[in-house]
Amino acid sequence: MRIHRFIAAGTALAAFTCAAAAPKQDLHRALTAALKAEDPAAIRVAVAAAVRSLGDRAGEPEVADRYTPAPAGAHWLTPAEAQPGFAPHFAHLEKLVWWRVGLDPTQLTQALRAPVSVLAGGVAAARAHLDGADRSLALAKDAAEFLLWAQAQGGGDVFPFPAARGASSDRAMQVGAAFLAHAERTGQLSRVVKNGWVIDDLGDGGLQFDNAECGVALFEYYEFTADPRALAAARRAADWAARQPLVPNWNYNSFSVWLLAKAHAVTPDPAYLAAAKKKALLGVIPGQLTAGPHAGRWADPHNARPAYHYIMLRALAQLAAVLPPTDPERAAILRALERGLVARNAEFSALGVMNKDNAMETLLFVHQAFAAAPGFLTTTRSTAALDVLARAVSADARRQKPSLSPRAWGQFLAYAKTRGPQP
Repeated sequence: MRIHRFIAAGTALAAFTCAAAAPKQDLHRALTAALKAEDPAAIRVAVAAAVRSLGDRAGEPEVADRYTPAPAGAHWLTPAEAQPGFAPHFAHLEKLVWWRVGLDPTQLTQALRAPVSVLAGGVAAARAHLDGADRSLALAKDAAEFLLWAQAQGGGDVFPFPAARGASSDRAMQVGAAFLAHAERTGQLSRVVKNGWVIDDLGDGGLQFDNAECGVALFEYYEFTADPRALAAARRAADWAARQPLVPNWNYNSFSVWLLAKAHAVTPDPAYLAAAKKKALLGVIPGQLTAGPHAGRWADPHNARPAYHYIMLRALAQLAAVLPPTDPERAAILRALERGLVARNAEFSALGVMNKDNAMETLLFVHQAFAAAPGFLTTTRSTAALDVLARAVSADARRQKPSLSPRAWGQFLAYAKTRGPQP
């Protein structure tokens, strides 16, 4: 089992600006200014210019997709197989634990998303009463305690990023080191670092990634344990997210949409819902293509990658799930979610699996949130896509080659356990 997702953090500069037909800096400045002003018309104009400059490359990912069909004859894990499915990984996970209260964050080689994955996976396994539930919860508790400490070290607001500059193969850490070098060159290092943690991204938007991962995981932990400290910490993270400016990297904005929508689901505080809607409508949905061969994908090459595609759909699905049926913005958000699901889900059946972790999390949530709307699951090809993906990861597990992070694995096992016999 992978200890965490190896998702490149990316750069805050949207890949719209790589287009050759218009000056890069002009495109970036126009979009940045429009987002900063939260001006819907200006955002539409800036996005349209960027899409035109991309031409036929709109919706094409910066790295070519690689598809792997599910093995012939592969089938879902049965409930009997899912029940003990988390327990074999305890020893491995416990050996890999580095998150200890009091450590030196400048020496870390991984970000907070690593303990987050174990926390969320442990909660999912314990909630589903999988074998070893007590041990799963113990792993989750250790990770939660570390996250609470890290947040306090950073000032008690945002979940911070390690201010580490050592050698690391983790792409997120490499991006973080480059950010620190920039902050030092521009004389802003003391502003962005506290107690060895990065607490200010200088408007880059990158801190929204781990802040949301931590906040959502602690909301889930609170829902299962009723620990008031987890609720308070997650709410502080959501409050921070609500204050963040929109940035040209659509997936960064989507992380805060995800956290804010989850915050509303748990609290429920209407301020969180209002903030989530605004960020989705201005900072996520405008980047999505609505026509052409890649309709439903995000236009820029960075966010056209399947990992980020499903990250953004996860946020829109979480938001759609908490919107009242009479909300005037619900139709627009559902349309964007539906377009995005259709765009990539169809590829699972036609071409194979191009992403596992993010697609699994998103498709499982969509099935839970829209369980009473089977027509939606069918028309968006969500059921077919989940079937292909589930058969692929089930085959991996039977070969003793698990291919999901702890979070996605725990969630998948919980779902597979309750799925029951299929015709």
